[in-house]
This record gives sequence, C-alpha cells and structure tokens, in this order.
Amino acid sequence: MATLEKIRSKGVLAAAVIGIALLLFIVSDALTQGSSYFNKSKERVGEIAGEAVDIKEFSAAMEQLTEVYKIEMGATELDENTTAQLRANLWETFVTEKLLNSECKKIGLSVSDEELNDRLMGNNIHPLIRQRRIFADESGQFSKQRLLSILSMLQQTPQNEEMKKQIDDIKNYWSYWQRVVKLNILQEKYNMLLAKTLTANTIDAKLSYQGRKTSYDVSYVMQPYFTISDSTVKVSDSEIKERYNKEKEQFKQDANRSFEYVAFDIKPDKTDYSEGEKWINKLSSEFKTTTDVAGLVNSESDIMYNGQNYSEKTVPANLKDFAFGGKAGDVTGPLFANDTYTMARIMESGIMEPDSVKLRHIFVAKVDESKVDSLVSAIRAGADFAELARKYSANQQTAAKGGEIGWLQAGSVSKDFDQAFSKGINDVFTIKSVQGTQIMQVTGKTSAHRKVKLAILERKVVASSKTVSRIFNQAKDFAAGCNADEFKKRAEKNGYMIKTASEVAETANGVGDIQHSREVIRWVFQNDKGDVSDVKECGKADIVAMITEVNKKGYRSVEKVTPQLKAEIIKDKKAEIITKNLAAQLAKTPSLEALAPAIGQEVKIANAINFSSYQFGAAGFEPYVIGKVSKTPVNKVSAPIKGNAGVYVISNGNPVNVAQPFDAKMEIMQLNSRTGYTLPYMIYNDLKEKANIVDNRLNFY
Repeated sequence: MATLEKIRSKGVLAAAVIGIALLLFIVSDALTQGSSYFNKSKERVGEIAGEAVDIKEFSAAMEQLTEVYKIEMGATELDENTTAQLRANLWETFVTEKLLNSECKKIGLSVSDEELNDRLMGNNIHPLIRQRRIFADESGQFSKQRLLSILSMLQQTPQNEEMKKQIDDIKNYWSYWQRVVKLNILQEKYNMLLAKTLTANTIDAKLSYQGRKTSYDVSYVMQPYFTISDSTVKVSDSEIKERYNKEKEQFKQDANRSFEYVAFDIKPDKTDYSEGEKWINKLSSEFKTTTDVAGLVNSESDIMYNGQNYSEKTVPANLKDFAFGGKAGDVTGPLFANDTYTMARIMESGIMEPDSVKLRHIFVAKVDESKVDSLVSAIRAGADFAELARKYSANQQTAAKGGEIGWLQAGSVSKDFDQAFSKGINDVFTIKSVQGTQIMQVTGKTSAHRKVKLAILERKVVASSKTVSRIFNQAKDFAAGCNADEFKKRAEKNGYMIKTASEVAETANGVGDIQHSREVIRWVFQNDKGDVSDVKECGKADIVAMITEVNKKGYRSVEKVTPQLKAEIIKDKKAEIITKNLAAQLAKTPSLEALAPAIGQEVKIANAINFSSYQFGAAGFEPYVIGKVSKTPVNKVSAPIKGNAGVYVISNGNPVNVAQPFDAKMEIMQLNSRTGYTLPYMIYNDLKEKANIVDNRLNFY
C-alpha cells in the first residue's frame, strides 16, 4: 500500500501539532513567481508590508496545504468549515512569513543550506520531522533509516502511473515540511535574538525573590458589590464620556458590520414525506422476495450493498436487535425514524469473524507476474516471506519491512481484502489489479465476533425540487422590493423570525451554523447600511439579510461601549460606598471575627499567598488584594481594599519563608526566560499593526 495512504488510514497527528505547523507554513519558491500579475489589483488577494499577494500564488498554496492536511489527518475530503479555517490559517501564515522575512533580511538573519539539511536529515533532526508518522518504524518510533529510505524514492524513475503518483505525493509532502522547518528555524533565531535585547538586572532579581520569599495564610472578609443594587447608583453621561476618553485605546476594532436576517429553512414538507412512504411501500414486497437484492438496493437505497458483514458495534442501532435475533431471509420494516424510511433483510447469519487482521504482502508488478505462482509455491513450502518481499516486492516502502502492512479493520479497505477475514493464520492468497498482483499472507487475527450480512433499503426524506422551489419563492416574495422600513414589518406579518448577527468581521466563514453562507458575508460588506439583500441560497436555507450597522476600523463608539463603561463606574461607586461603610464598622468591631457577622458575611482563608501569586484563594483573580498582602503586618487588620468582586478586609497569618537562598543568576535567568516567551509575540503584533496589511480575500472567497 502507498506510504501516504497508510498515513491517511491511521489519522496520524494531534490537532495541536497541525495548528503549529499551519502557522509555520511556507509557500514553495515556484509559487512565489508570476510577479507580472502583482500589478493587477483585481488578482490581488491582499498586500502585506508593501508586498502583493497574488490570487494564483494563494490558491496554489491553499491546494498544497489542503493535500498535506488530508494526509496528516487521515481525511479524504474536507468540509466547508475546515476549508475556511485552513484558508484563514494560510492567510495568517502569509502575514507571518512576509513580516518575518522582511525583518530578518534587514538584519542579515538567514538559514543556511547546511543548517537546514542538518535539521532535516542530519545529526540534529527537527522535532517537526521526528513527529511525522510516515517516518516511524514498526514500534511507532522515529527512524532516520526509514526517513532516508523514503526520500531515496524521490530520485527514482517511476515504472508506472501508480509509482509516479506516489513519488509526486511524497515530493509535495516533503517540500511542505522542508519549508515548515526552515521557517521554524528562522523564527527560533529571530525570537532568540529578540530575547537577548532585554535582560533583567540584580535589582529586578531581588524584587522577584522578595515577592515570593514570604507566603501568608490570609484571613479575609469580603462584601460583594452585588449587595448594593445598581438602581441606587447614578451615572451621568459626562462620567461615561470621561471614562471613555481615558480608556479609549482599549476599544480598538477592525472593520465589522451587523445585520439582521430571515432564514428560510429548506425542509421536506408533507408531500415529501408522503412520497417517501409511497416509495418504501412500493418496494416492500419486492425487497422481501427478490433474488437480486444487491441490484434492488444499489439502484434504490441510500446505503449501498456490497456484501459487507456487520458486527454488533457497526450495525445501525435501530437494527441491532433484529439483525442478531433473526435468521437468514428475515425482513424488518418498513420503519420510520429521523426522517428516514428503512427496511432490512438478513442475507446471512451466524457468521463468526475477526474485526481486524494483520497482513503482509509482496507486490509483483505487471511485467513480473510470471513469478507469482513460483513465489506462492515457495511461501507455502516454507520459504522466508520477509526475504522474498525484500527481494521481489515492487512496493519499496513495505519491502523494506519484510512486506509488513500491519493491522487492517474490516471495511476499512477495498472489498478485495474481505477474504482475508475468513482465512487462517499463515494462509496465502492473491489480489490482482491492473498494476500487478499482491501476494497476501495473514499473520494475525483478533478473536472472532458474531456478525451478520445485512441488506438495508433506506431513504432519507429530503425536500423535493418542488419544495425547494416553493421555499425559494417564499423568500423571494419577502425580499422583493423590501427596504429597511419594511423588513421588520413583513417578517412580523408573515410570522418569520428575525435573527441578528452582530459585529461580524469580513473574514467570517458564514452566518451562524448555516452551511455555505459565506456569500451572505460578502454581500454585507459590499453594500450599505439599510440595504436588503436578494435571496441568498445557502445549502439548507435561503437567507434574506438587512444591514443594520457599518463599523469602520478604528475605535468603537462611546454608545457601543456605554453598558461596559457604566458597569465599571457603578462598581467604582459601589466600592466607595462599601469602603466607607466597612471603615465605619471596623471602628466599632476591629477584628475579622466581629466584622463578618456585622455585615452578614463570613471569614474565609486564602492559603500560601505571596506577591507572585496569581489567585487569591477561592476568590480568584484579585491582583490588587494580593499586592496589599505583602504590605500588611502580620496579625494586623487592614483597611478596606477594593477588589474585582468586592471590597476586602484582610489579616495575614502563618508567615512561611522559602528555604532557598537568593541566587541572582538564577533569578535573572528565570525573568529573562519569561520575557523571551512574551516579547516576540508583542513585537509581532506591533509589526503586524504597522505593516499596512490590505486584505482582499472577500473578493475571492
């Protein structure tokens, strides 16, 4: 079997690793050509730091990325959401690549061929290569020998179309990871250089050490803000405006739009259900009696019949009792559930068969098929299968492993392999194809389980063309001549539900969970506030939308953030009230034990708190309160402290000092490590903000 097909069949990699790789993706050198198109704005996907991104370049990169993703995730097809996410990741990768290359070029930072080769196949192979399952041995561990063996295929001359396709796939796959590793190395170098631009000093080190030197078990009483009603606190427009101006930088936004829409779901109607019932009733008698079950099912049913065997795990749940409680010839149905009409017929029962078999093979090319009989005879006579595979098999990947294919599950490969499940250990059989003959041997089997051969006649009721047309016309009538003033009135009159999509970015994949609705987003960003769309056909729904807001890149308006600002001001005013009340109460009851019942609260404890703590016990994120801990004398009751959830009064107890003495060198190393982790991210965001990025993907996708 082809190496990449093996990867597909096993689903090789965790999504987290894929995510990292996607962000490091580099387009091949061949894709960066075609600069003559860059001056044509209509063919530009965008512009990054003055460098144009051509649609042909982007599309070719997307095609390559899609194929690699399929291999890594064991997929044959990608759904709409996955494709959209890959496209978004690819754009971010273009941005990262071009910004990084631009910065590294300025300072003369690069990756040499010798350095790259060492990380790809030398003595210091990069983790991204070591993690590829394609380069793993039988134990699942990375094998440099296997890596080099697979790469040697790239130098071979293909003997047939199958081999040519396999070599092309590996070439594309390897090219991708070469560039991923190269960019990763460059990124590491750049990040390391940035980390060296800032360093902590001994003063920083002492402050860091002192911050965690002493920890306290802190007793506290907290009066929550919610104990005061919002209605008792007044906030003026001028206060909101003043707070807005003070915090304006927090309210930056990219361009976005809001819109309302009516979705006309495309569902089957009564007529469609009636037609489905007629269909199953019409075929019921024939299905029970026909001798050509396969012909009937394969021409009529949603589920094809190819003689497959169902186990108790794989049989449809609603047919399990019937399948394993009946005998050959028994029929059940018609049944109706989940918009689906179903009948089933037991073709064979009492089957005992394993769920998986372990196989090895020798692939004999068409030109050498005269050797097949001799090889089969030699194997049956006791010849060493592995040695014969290494010598005669045309599939070099498996030949290197003595022909080992590994474990195959029932139904996971072509029907030609089904016979393996009825063979015994060490049995030999052959499978012929236009490319040649595979000599197969069973080397292992799981324990046998009950199975049944089942023919299923099934059809899901879907909206007919007449129903689809009727729903479209319904949406068309709603949209015809509709304007902003009429949109809500028409919807209410007809009983249609209006849904809202707020502050949607132009890169959004679509509307809510409605499939194939990206076209709605494109329309929204190409029209103006108050415009009502024509009907947008979105797979299982027709949509009519009305634009309600057009928000440019810049700052959110004060009106937009008024609720947030008002809540902040209310909390501040509540803090003032509570602080004043607690101070007065403390004058009367100066201990926590006396204060708590006086205000209807209880004394709680936050253990092991020091200046470096991130959480204040069960109270959660309270940095200001944590800061006050180190300034409060032991066994003394503090003044009221404004926190996130309420106002606190604290008292430190049980001080514990760390046993480790001050080590300036170690402290500086830890501080620098922390800076090295965050600084590259901050600088990248700064570069991105200043790069004058133009994103025209909306014109193409």
